[in-house]
Amino acid sequence: QVQLVESGGGLVQTGGSLRLACAASGSILGINAMGWYRQAPGKQRELVAVPTNGGVTNYADSVKGRFTISRDNAKNTVYLQMNSLKPEDTAVYYCYADIITRLGPRMDYWGKGTLVTVSS
Repeated sequence: QVQLVESGGGLVQTGGSLRLACAASGSILGINAMGWYRQAPGKQRELVAVPTNGGVTNYADSVKGRFTISRDNAKNTVYLQMNSLKPEDTAVYYCYADIITRLGPRMDYWGKGTLVTVSS
């Protein structure tokens, strides 16, 4: 009954910026974590930015200093501000959430993804 919907992807030139958003909706009792992963064609999905239980965000080394995650708890929405984009950032970006529902204390949910393409 939970839905994650990403938005904000698109085509951008090297050095440009994009802001992704992911909104969670449905029968949500609580959210333990919300973050971002990405997957390039032919590659495995990798972590981009996910806050830890201690409140510190795990960023991929390749995006540190360029990407920033934020969250609007009232709206169950997480954002990913991406600056200084590089062609290597080209991928489908997926929202991830660890959500508490009536079915279990912790369940993993994934959005359908939003494509980010960075041209050289």
